[in-house]
Amino acid sequence: MQKQVVVIAGPSGSGKNVIIEEIIRSYPNCARLVTATTRAKRPGEVDGVDYHFFSQERFDSELTSGNIPEHRFVPGLGTYYGTYIPDLEERVAQGKIVFAQVDIEGARLLKKKYGAVTIFIMPESIGQFKTRLRARSPEWSKKEFEERMRISEDELRLHAPQYDYRVVNADGALKNTVDEVIAILKKEGYNL
Repeated sequence: MQKQVVVIAGPSGSGKNVIIEEIIRSYPNCARLVTATTRAKRPGEVDGVDYHFFSQERFDSELTSGNIPEHRFVPGLGTYYGTYIPDLEERVAQGKIVFAQVDIEGARLLKKKYGAVTIFIMPESIGQFKTRLRARSPEWSKKEFEERMRISEDELRLHAPQYDYRVVNADGALKNTVDEVIAILKKEGYNL
């Protein structure tokens, strides 16, 4: 079976989006899985490109129909996120290597169903990470920032060890991080 699905995970602000964007820019046969969410669009985001922005009713309907086989609710944010299988299946059918940015449940599902290699992007340190996260999203309230930090610390402590690989994304070292991820994919048999 040709390997086509890769999980790139990590806490909010770890750099996983930029890493995926850099790889997609360099390798045209790569694409990003667009997941579903009930959160509102942020300025500049596009439905079907950044996320599939669903109403709660549509999200529930997609869950019931099996199109979202795994999801999570973030209580502090009041938001659902889920792996949207129709998007994944369409990209796999096109022969793309699909980068999925999902949590541990999504990683387990994609590993089992699609043989995905799972990579967790780690910050250099919690202090550096807090600074990066605050700079990235200054519009967040103190409550939202603290909730995101709590979620991130849980991910680092509980979930990171469950991934196939852990890659540190140090400030100013994006090229090294991308090169390390590409080396892992080539070693794992992805046809970049």
